Amino acid sequence: MRIQKVPRNRTAKQPVKECVNGSSVLERHDQLVWRDYEELVLASNKETLEQLYIQHVMSPLLGPKHVDAGMRVLVTREFLEYVQKDALCQRPALRVDAAEVDAHCDSVLLLSDHTLFPQGILNGEPCIAVEIKPKCGFLPVSSFIAEENAIKRRMTRYRIHQALKLHQKEISELSDYDPLDLFSGSKERMSKAIKALYTTPQNNFRVFLNGSLILGGLGGTTGSTNFAIEEAFEDALKCVIQADDGQRTNSFIQLVSEAAYHSGILDRLLEAQKLDYCDIEGAIHAYYNIISQPCKACKNLDEQKVSHQYTSWHSIPLDESLKIVRDYLIAATAKDCSLIICFRPKGDEVSGSSYNSVYLESTNQVFEYKVYFIDLDLKPLEKMEEHYEKDKKIVNCYIQNLCGEHGVNRDVTMNNY
Repeated sequence: MRIQKVPRNRTAKQPVKECVNGSSVLERHDQLVWRDYEELVLASNKETLEQLYIQHVMSPLLGPKHVDAGMRVLVTREFLEYVQKDALCQRPALRVDAAEVDAHCDSVLLLSDHTLFPQGILNGEPCIAVEIKPKCGFLPVSSFIAEENAIKRRMTRYRIHQALKLHQKEISELSDYDPLDLFSGSKERMSKAIKALYTTPQNNFRVFLNGSLILGGLGGTTGSTNFAIEEAFEDALKCVIQADDGQRTNSFIQLVSEAAYHSGILDRLLEAQKLDYCDIEGAIHAYYNIISQPCKACKNLDEQKVSHQYTSWHSIPLDESLKIVRDYLIAATAKDCSLIICFRPKGDEVSGSSYNSVYLESTNQVFEYKVYFIDLDLKPLEKMEEHYEKDKKIVNCYIQNLCGEHGVNRDVTMNNY
């Protein structure tokens, strides 16, 4: 069940928008950005908007059989207040402080539990599922990236962001995960990426057995997988992976890598992510074109750069600015979503299945699997300035730490690169 949240620190200047007489839930400039998608512009509540965005924008990009738009269900305010109270103990403290359930909503989105197959547990065979948040899988090449931010062309956003997260104590240690490995198309590098996610799950890796969480946590502060967790996980796998003690985890990592490789699902995700061809450093200027306000980003640039590169950029047709920003927002969804790969051993009695199969050589087992994308939220236009400021903060923190001025020393950072 997906329930809308609102910032706890919302001020009188940030009211919850209430739609009257079927008016659009989208703000005026958002309507302009999404004007080619009439269904979105006509949406009169947040839940319908999210559902239509998934159906009409993300599903064609990622593949309809891998996307669940959900079903809108009416709820009461009392129900939402109960959910808010009941879920407090399961949410990370940082997120509890940042947002709360929007009790003003009259509906929620109900989706299938993709950690299970639709028929549940078939003939006693267990289901094991992995949830991965891949993050951005390419290095930007945009000419709008400032020279002082050139590190963005050499290192993925995920790895640069690690320094800031460590500095802000959102994580306890740096991860060795590199999205470039996962999106490489090389089974060896993909296995390396899955192993790194398993070792340091943070908020990017979870495993479920028969629908119950057995590895990973609910927040970014999840620590590394220590010996006790490794033993418990290895033991939990014995009903799924037919291998000797000490070998099941490696076989599971191989299984996930095989499915990710053979499904080709990451190729589709990468295509959607690459719709961001200007980077936020370019898209932010198109944003100011749309809202018809003086460009704040240009104020931070020297006069020569503004005159040579951005004067013409602020004179492009409105349609071009709209496409740049719309593609950036779609790519932002693709960079922040998760995918769930669910497996079950394929028995001899199962025939005519509509699911794909993958062979696990190390255990001589065949598994059926299915892949679904989740968390395909529409990113609001009003967040563009926040994206721009956060990008600067992430890069600046990394550069400072690289020079040994703050928390992460040069050796640690370079070793993780």
